[in-house]
Amino acid sequence: MQTTFSEIDQSLSELRAAAPRLQQMSAAERARLARQCLLGVAAVADDWIDVSCATKGLDPRSPLAAEEIIAGPMATVRFLRLLADALHATQNQGRPTLPGSPYVGAGDQVIVPVFPTRGPMYDRLLFIGFRCAVWMRSGITLDSLAQHMAGEFRPSQREPCVCLVLGAGNVSSIAATDMLTKLLQEGRTVLLKMNPVNAYLGPLFARAFDVLLREGFLRLVYGGAEVGSYATQHDSVDAVHITGSTATHRAIVWGTDPDDRAHRMANQDPLLTKTITSELGNVTPWIIVPGQYSQRQLRAQAENLTASIVNNASFNCVATKMIVTSRSWPQREQFLDCLESILSRVPRRKAYYPGAAERFERFAAQTIDGDGQTLPWTLRRDVNPRDHAHLFEEESFACVLGETALSVPSTEEFLDAAAELANNRLWGTLAANATVPSAYRRTPHGEAHFQKFLGTLRYGTISVNQWAGVAFGLMGSPWGGFPGASLADPHSGIGWVHNISMLDGAEKTVFEGPLFVWPKPSWFPTNRTAHIVARRVLDLYTHPAWWKLPLITLSAARG
Repeated sequence: MQTTFSEIDQSLSELRAAAPRLQQMSAAERARLARQCLLGVAAVADDWIDVSCATKGLDPRSPLAAEEIIAGPMATVRFLRLLADALHATQNQGRPTLPGSPYVGAGDQVIVPVFPTRGPMYDRLLFIGFRCAVWMRSGITLDSLAQHMAGEFRPSQREPCVCLVLGAGNVSSIAATDMLTKLLQEGRTVLLKMNPVNAYLGPLFARAFDVLLREGFLRLVYGGAEVGSYATQHDSVDAVHITGSTATHRAIVWGTDPDDRAHRMANQDPLLTKTITSELGNVTPWIIVPGQYSQRQLRAQAENLTASIVNNASFNCVATKMIVTSRSWPQREQFLDCLESILSRVPRRKAYYPGAAERFERFAAQTIDGDGQTLPWTLRRDVNPRDHAHLFEEESFACVLGETALSVPSTEEFLDAAAELANNRLWGTLAANATVPSAYRRTPHGEAHFQKFLGTLRYGTISVNQWAGVAFGLMGSPWGGFPGASLADPHSGIGWVHNISMLDGAEKTVFEGPLFVWPKPSWFPTNRTAHIVARRVLDLYTHPAWWKLPLITLSAARG
C-alpha cells in the first residue's frame, strides 16, 4: 500500500484549507472532538488488539495480549479522556486543573503534581502508592506558574499550521497520540504517515478518527522513505514530528549524502528548515542503588526489570539496555541470578522489527541459533565502556542488555558515579529508571542525596522503583528527551508530546512507585490474568463506573 504523490498533494491541499478553522477552535470544541475520538477508538479496540497480536505472534486470548491492549487502545483512550477533561477545564478557567498543589523542591525548582489524577479514572485506587510530578525549569516560580500553562490557548499571532507526523512502527498508540497531541492540543492539522512496519493500523485509525477526517483535520498516507521524503519537503507542510532513530532524524534534517550532510552541519545549513519535534530513543539505564532489600522486594524489582526488557519483544525506546549496580553490593549476584531466572521462563517473542537479527548478533556478540524468527533474552554481565563501548553508546533495539558495576565505597558516591555514567557515557536523554531502598530514603541525609541525584540526571522521565514505560502508558506527563537538544545534536529528541497539564517550561518528569506492588501489575509478563485485567481497565476508561472496580481487583488478585 503506497500513497501516490498526487494523492499527497490533494491531502495537503485539504489540510491547508482546514487549518485556519482548527486553529480558531475553542478548547471546548476540541474537547468535543476528543470525546468523539474516544468512542471511535473504543469501537475498533477489539480489531486493533487482534491485528496487533496476530502481527506480533501473540495469542489474543493469552496474558501476553495485555501488552497490545495496554500499549494500544487503552493508552489512547486514557489519553483522550484526560485530554478532553483538560480542554474542558481550559475553556472554563484558562488552564487544566492540577491533581495537587505545586510546591518548591529542594533545588528551588517548582514541582507540579500530575498523577494520580482526579475524577473518573480512579487512579488513586488502581495505582496505590504511585505518584508523578513535573519538575519545571529554573526561573519559573509558584507565582509565575500560571503563565506557563495552556499557552496554546492564549491570544497570539500564530499562523494556521499543517504538521507531518511520521508514525512510529513499534508501539501502536504512539502514532495515534502523537497525532492527537499535534491536532487537538497544538491546533495543527495533521498528515499522518503510517510506518510500513505497522501500516495495518491505518484502516483502523481511519475508522477510529473518522470525525477528524470528515472535518478535514487529518489525512493518512502510506509508503516508505520516498513518500516520507516527498511529504517532508512539501511546501504545504509547516512542521514535522519524527518518532524513530537518530539516523532517520539526521537524514531528514541534514540529508542522506554523507559529504553533503557533513558540509551542511559544519555550516549550520540544514536541508529542512521547518519546525521539527522528535522522539529518538535511548540506551535506557536501570540504576540499582545498593542497600538491603527484602527477598520479596528483590524479586518484585527483578520482575519489574524483566517487564522492561521483554515488553513488545524489547522493541521499545525505553526497554532497559544497561543495568548499573555497585560491585560491593552484597545482593548483586543474587539479584542478577533472579533476573536471569525469570527471563529464562519468559517465552521468546517474534522478532518482528526489521533488522533485529543483525542487531542482536552485533550487540549480543553471538550467532543466532535457529532461523532468527525469535531471539533469546540476553543479559551481558559486568561490561564496561572501555571494552564494550557500543552497548553504552548505541541503542540496540533488540533483546540484548548489559550490566555494569561501579566500584565505589558508599551509597552517596554510588549515586554520584551512577549519575555521571548515565549523563555522560550512556547515549540518550529520554528516560532512566532507579531502584532505591526504602530505608535509605527514610533518613534525612539519604533522601536529600537522592533528591540531588534526581536533580542531576539529565533525562526527560526518571522512574523510581518502576519502569518508565508505565509513565508513558499513563499519558498524563510530558514525554520526550531532556531539554537542550538541537538539530545538530538532537539527543533523544526535541519537544514534548502528551503533556496533559499543558505545562510550558517542563524540565523532567519524576514517576515514583513502591518497591513491591500487590496485586501483581498487569504489565508483568508473569501475570496470569493480565489480559483480563487490561480489558476491564480499558472498559473502565471508556465508560467509567465505580462498580467496575471490584471486578478489576478480583481479576488482578488472581494474577
